[in-house]
Amino acid sequence: MIEFNNVTKTYGLAAHAPKALDDVSLRIGRGELVVLIGASGSGKSTLLKMINRMEQPDSGRVMLDGQDTAHMPLRELRLRMGYVIQSVGLFPHWTVARNIGVVPTMLDWPRERIAARVTELLRVFDLDPATYGPRYPHQLSGGQQQRVGVARALAGDPEVLLMDEPFGALDPLIRTALQDEVKRIHQASGKTIVMVTHDIDEALRLGTQIVLLEQGRIVQVGSPLALLSQPANAQVADFIGRSDVGIKLLSLQRADSLARADAPHSGPSLPANATLREAVSTLALHGCQSLNLLDDTGAHAGVLHATDLFNRRHTGSLPLSDDQGQHA
Repeated sequence: MIEFNNVTKTYGLAAHAPKALDDVSLRIGRGELVVLIGASGSGKSTLLKMINRMEQPDSGRVMLDGQDTAHMPLRELRLRMGYVIQSVGLFPHWTVARNIGVVPTMLDWPRERIAARVTELLRVFDLDPATYGPRYPHQLSGGQQQRVGVARALAGDPEVLLMDEPFGALDPLIRTALQDEVKRIHQASGKTIVMVTHDIDEALRLGTQIVLLEQGRIVQVGSPLALLSQPANAQVADFIGRSDVGIKLLSLQRADSLARADAPHSGPSLPANATLREAVSTLALHGCQSLNLLDDTGAHAGVLHATDLFNRRHTGSLPLSDDQGQHA
């Protein structure tokens, strides 16, 4: 759906000016959640902004559904895309409802349809429409503002959602909650999402594919499992973090994937969709050997035993499968 063909971008006129992007080629498939990650100055934000032409390549092409974006009307291109940034960028003198409805208004939706869409999105992000719709951005917390920013980006039902370090300024609890919201929306809608972050744990948590950049070049593209288990080189291994790869691998698998069909016991409980990493933390916190697992309704969904986590047969490794999505 989105293709970069030999894209190069240089800032500055000096003959030896560093390249923000250096002959980058990449394909992002429809429905992927692709995370661009790398150190500061690696080119990840520049690459993201090429998609909606906030940045223009010096050479090479950026394609959307087979069309060169350089030849598409800019307004048409950007109305096909939602855009979320860390600073949110809500219009301060507009209500929350009007902020969310800005793109549908530009698309000439009927007033009733806009109102219904605003109500729908506020509910999706756990914001009561009657309470929050009439409020102004300064009357919201930082986490609520970020929720409204994502809702606004989704309001026109865009094909592509671009997110440039959207959660970087938020505290860990709010950040985790919003990550969960984005992951849920992606799974429910199948939208193509391209996101920039500097946080490897966020990338592993959200991405179906991860693109690691360094000095304007792509170092590796692959699923979270591929980057953790098969780093392309020592540089990738160092960036991901050699010392806790095992813990990071635990975050890629759900607790119920190792559940036994045992009867519930008196020990602690954990949601069945929690990660094995969260399960290990809970086991350590309570000093116990097993956890009850609960489904979305609160019903018993089996028991996870510590022995099934750490006493694997043969290699002793976790039975992970690469189900994070197709390669970009």
